[in-house]
Amino acid sequence: MQLFVMFLLFCHTAAAGVHAYQAMFGCDWDDETGDTAGYEQHGYDGEDFINFDLETQTWIAPNPRAVITKNKWDQDKMRNYHTNFFLTHECIQRLKKYLEYGKSLLLRKDRPSVSLLQKTPSSAVSCHATGFYPDRALMFWSKDGEEIHEGVEHGEILPNHDGTFQMSVDLDVSSVPEEDWRRYHCEFQLSGVEDIIIKLDEAVIRTNREKPRNMAVPVMAATAALLSLIMAAAAYMVYRKKKASCPPSGPDNKNELSEKLNQQT
Repeated sequence: MQLFVMFLLFCHTAAAGVHAYQAMFGCDWDDETGDTAGYEQHGYDGEDFINFDLETQTWIAPNPRAVITKNKWDQDKMRNYHTNFFLTHECIQRLKKYLEYGKSLLLRKDRPSVSLLQKTPSSAVSCHATGFYPDRALMFWSKDGEEIHEGVEHGEILPNHDGTFQMSVDLDVSSVPEEDWRRYHCEFQLSGVEDIIIKLDEAVIRTNREKPRNMAVPVMAATAALLSLIMAAAAYMVYRKKKASCPPSGPDNKNELSEKLNQQT
């Protein structure tokens, strides 16, 4: 973790024109090892002018024009003591306090979702991670546990609308035999988050291309329709056969029967 302050001043004189004076001071703190460091640096017209050395509590003049200033500042022991105390104690305490105030944001770690994507069977397989935070993440393709670079194309880390990030790494699989796919893995790494490893497997690749249609349902429907048609035709043939075997009833049968009954009476 680092805390630093920098300021820049311009001064103008009639004789020498415009000059730039730059000063920067700050401190570093390693939250894992506890190591600290501090620095105070001064520049003039874009060049290093004079710097403070924490170990000796004296000033270093990389620019010959700063020798006079160095000798003057080194004689002020109280000033050098306060400079050292500020860089090694007060600055560190402020840094820890600011980290505590902003812990929810500065120390935030979001685990992403990682997917394998492919547009067509001949296109590269893209390993896509989205929803991770912060953006200091690594993602790469490996073969047999070793990172590979040939046939791999890294995309940029891009922001999402919710403040998280996304990234992609493409692998050209055109020259990879299918039996060797299982040797390839996509690995995502983010400090403070467990590594995510996905094996190159056709079963888990997401694609927007159309999948082969299942022909079983259409074939069964066609078969059922054909059977229905055959049964209807058979029923119609049976009906025609039965109708042909029955003796026709003449249109005058009822009249003849009525005449016979009248004669008997």
